[in-house]
Amino acid sequence: MPDPTFDDPFAELFGKLPDPRARDAASPPSVESPTARDAPPSSKSTAPLSRRAAREAANGQTGPVAPTTPSAPQTPEPVSAPASAPVSAPASVPPVEEHDPADAWLLAGAARGGANRYSAASAPGTGYARTGSGPIAMAAASRSTETPTGSTLEDLFTGSVSTDDLGSVPPPRDKRKRRIGGWIALGVVLALIGGIIAGGFYVWSNYEDNIRELMGWEEPNDYADGLATGEAVLTINEGDIPTTISQSLFDAGVTMTPTSFYDMLIKTSQNPTFYPGVYAMQQKMTSAAALAALQDPANRLENSALIPEGLTVDQTLTILADGVGIPLEDLNAAVADPAAYGIPVDQAVVAAGGNPLEGWLFPAMYTFNPGVTAPEVIQTLVNRTISSLDGAGVPVERRQEILTTAAIIQREARYAEDMAKVSRVIQNRMDPNNQETFGYLQMDSTAQYGYGELNAGSVSTSEEAQYDNNPWNTYVLQGLPVGPIANPGDVAIEAAMNPPEGDWLYFVTVNLNTGETVFTSNYADHNRAVEQWLSWCADNPGSGC
Repeated sequence: MPDPTFDDPFAELFGKLPDPRARDAASPPSVESPTARDAPPSSKSTAPLSRRAAREAANGQTGPVAPTTPSAPQTPEPVSAPASAPVSAPASVPPVEEHDPADAWLLAGAARGGANRYSAASAPGTGYARTGSGPIAMAAASRSTETPTGSTLEDLFTGSVSTDDLGSVPPPRDKRKRRIGGWIALGVVLALIGGIIAGGFYVWSNYEDNIRELMGWEEPNDYADGLATGEAVLTINEGDIPTTISQSLFDAGVTMTPTSFYDMLIKTSQNPTFYPGVYAMQQKMTSAAALAALQDPANRLENSALIPEGLTVDQTLTILADGVGIPLEDLNAAVADPAAYGIPVDQAVVAAGGNPLEGWLFPAMYTFNPGVTAPEVIQTLVNRTISSLDGAGVPVERRQEILTTAAIIQREARYAEDMAKVSRVIQNRMDPNNQETFGYLQMDSTAQYGYGELNAGSVSTSEEAQYDNNPWNTYVLQGLPVGPIANPGDVAIEAAMNPPEGDWLYFVTVNLNTGETVFTSNYADHNRAVEQWLSWCADNPGSGC
């Protein structure tokens, strides 16, 4: 219980402040509050001027408080206003008839302007916690609903109202607005994350090589030392340049990528001389080791020639002359009489100005004994073709037909699976019941061969070649061309003889580097694949499109 003799250290300071009630008395408001109008006259004239006076008024004292001795503390009597001189409480505190000593102390605190808003449970000397569950707290809760209108901060300092009487209860939060705000925030976060991902993908797609080089993440472009194994054969033809040799090394399994050998030459600033011939190599060699092998005359195979698939008679004879050492004029004379090699001469091919041996010079690796003649070389290649046809089960009367079909397959596809599908496309297009193609194969390789641009370095057919009227152009003529356009290998011959089941009518190679080919059964899907190819060509200029 508080000591009634306690002297407020701030009482003198508050007593020197100007009294706003004196100002109100000098100029009465036009509208008097209900509290001021109903209060007794004595309460208006005897209002306390300080917090000490307010405390004394709350304790029922009208004069100075007599000092008490420390040895005899006095217990304040219950607060009750005398009948002859009622004491008006502050406007915001309803009169209380009886209180225990703790409540009297609380009323004194309320009279001091609500500076200590404790509940009955927090009064000194009690055993309650500060929970606000006592009777005074309940009275304060009732006061919150009876706040006089027009109360100001000045009323708070004069003690006519307390902090519980000012302000209003905040409205409840709008959960709907909170949900909307949450969704908006989530959308912003997702948009930022999506933008970061899209930006990162764009940067990686366009600057992958630069980023890898900067971060040291470059993918290996060459085999490591000590991995070389097995055997490989490489042919260098007259006129080959470093870029074509680099591609040939990769195709033979010697180097890791098509550019490994060429990149090594550029980085080491080397410009060596390459001599035509057939060279014994190993697979999985470093580019430096491959160069050393090509510069070593001991690795050049004498009287040997490697004939790749898909070459014409003229290209094949050039490789034979370089590898075997037979003059090209002797080889050209040897092929002038096809009948000498036991094959029937197609008079339609002769009439069209073609070579009857086209398609009959089988692609393979050949090694001849010293002193071999040109006719012996040609006979060896023709015999190898007959062996392949017999192995595939081709009847003698169908040899020219199968070689013609296989030659198209060899020029149009790179892999065994794709060769089989191309064979099926050819069969489907020649089917009389197929009204979409009407028997036209429309193969670029045939149009290019008939016009003389088969080896022009582009897979695209010129407009002149596409509409040129010659017996090999399948854009102009229905069915198979008049004869083979190149020398097919074993895989192409097998595919021509045994096409798989399928409804494919169109195909296009959409990536010339990898040979990826898309097969479709209708023209709309084919056009989408063509767009994919055109997009690749735009991103890879100079790639043979």
